[in-house]
Amino acid sequence: MKLNIRIAAALAASAAALVSAPAFAGMCPAGKAAANPLTAAPTMPVDVTDDVIGSVDLGKEINVDGRDLRMRRLVVQPGGIVPLHSHVGRPALIIVVTGEVTENRSTCSVGIVHKAGEIASESDGISHWWKNTGSVPAILLSADVKARD
Repeated sequence: MKLNIRIAAALAASAAALVSAPAFAGMCPAGKAAANPLTAAPTMPVDVTDDVIGSVDLGKEINVDGRDLRMRRLVVQPGGIVPLHSHVGRPALIIVVTGEVTENRSTCSVGIVHKAGEIASESDGISHWWKNTGSVPAILLSADVKARD
């Protein structure tokens, strides 16, 4: 009897963790995956702050010399832009903490809207840029692997 109660409690805790976990986003809508050359994409930031709030030297941790795992906090004002950039050799995960942003991605023919609580995966050498299409500042937390300057 006690074992069944423990199993039930463990299952309930696991289900609660899954329900409260952020949702993965960043997927191109069905039927919209296509090469997108991102012509006329912005190349300069507009109304965005980008602060490194922590980093780990991966050479010391796991023998990946010259690379850091870093956490950044970006605040993108309404209408603000994170300019065109590439993720070749620089995978990242971004969670939208507040607000919403639209991502224009090299692998999707339409913009992808990311809302608070969603996580976007940036890998496989994609290029993209982001714009805050909402009416409030968008706060993003980005964890990425970056070559040390």
